[in-house]
Amino acid sequence: MRRAVVFLLTLYASVPVILHLFPWILGYFIYAHLLRIPFSVDLGRPENVLNHTCNFYLDTEEGISVGVWHTLPANQWEGATGRGPEWYRETLGDGRPVIIYLHGNTGTRAIHHRVELVKILSAAGYHVMSLDYRGFGDSSGEPSEAGLTHDALYLYHWVKKQSGGNLVCLWGHSLGTGVATNAALKAQEQGSMVDAVVLEAPYTSIGEVVANHPLTKMYMFFPGFERLVWNVMEKNNIEFPNDKNLKTLTSSILILHSEDDKIIPHHMGQKLYQISLQTQKEHNKDVEVQMVSYSANLGYSHDNIYLDPNLSDVVEKFLQKLKQ
Repeated sequence: MRRAVVFLLTLYASVPVILHLFPWILGYFIYAHLLRIPFSVDLGRPENVLNHTCNFYLDTEEGISVGVWHTLPANQWEGATGRGPEWYRETLGDGRPVIIYLHGNTGTRAIHHRVELVKILSAAGYHVMSLDYRGFGDSSGEPSEAGLTHDALYLYHWVKKQSGGNLVCLWGHSLGTGVATNAALKAQEQGSMVDAVVLEAPYTSIGEVVANHPLTKMYMFFPGFERLVWNVMEKNNIEFPNDKNLKTLTSSILILHSEDDKIIPHHMGQKLYQISLQTQKEHNKDVEVQMVSYSANLGYSHDNIYLDPNLSDVVEKFLQKLKQ
């Protein structure tokens, strides 16, 4: 018993030392990309989990190939039987909105709650592009903030070119919200304003999420541990600053957040909403900025907002206003 206690205390005390000596470990913790679940799904055969979905790959830069699923609007399924990637690509010009789904950490584009959301968006009449960033799923390379942002921005420009100027929306969930606002801000700086950005369970900055994590809180009474965490974040060049980005981004914004979110506190979404309202006011922009909060009684937590039976109506009304 005594040996076990000594071992656990030694292990506990060694974590800050390991983090200091091997700062790259935090990056693996944040991205969790090596957990390529679900293991049973062949990402090259999306039809096993999603109807009328085509898998393809984009070379976002030299040596980097990322996997993408293109799911058709449900009302196009009848004409899709037997069609290949070229036909799918041509359908992007049919005038219907395209949603680029940027998922959170851990796993692949085939995780259950991601697939279920895509089904809802497809049934609502949208094209959905589900991206596995570099290092995730069957995509090559190693993840980094700059790399994930580049992959999302590349896909955005590719979709814009294929769709002929149709409405394109970036939808980020959890970690993906930082990817979405990073990419949207870069597009804005390049003179290509993203039509809309949906932030599902968003955070202010990834550093605040790490600081709020239960494992991190176990060490907060260690002298200098919080500073160590922030220094390690800087060494890894990981920031994903949604709060900073939204102080400049003037795209239309829809925020979805559950009050019982245990991973990213609901108050972070509220703060981002207030920042976006202030930004539109300062820039004198007449664009949509909305937030939908879900009661804790619903039990949607961090991953299950797709269970909202009115979600497709919320999205439709939001996007409809952008066309007016």
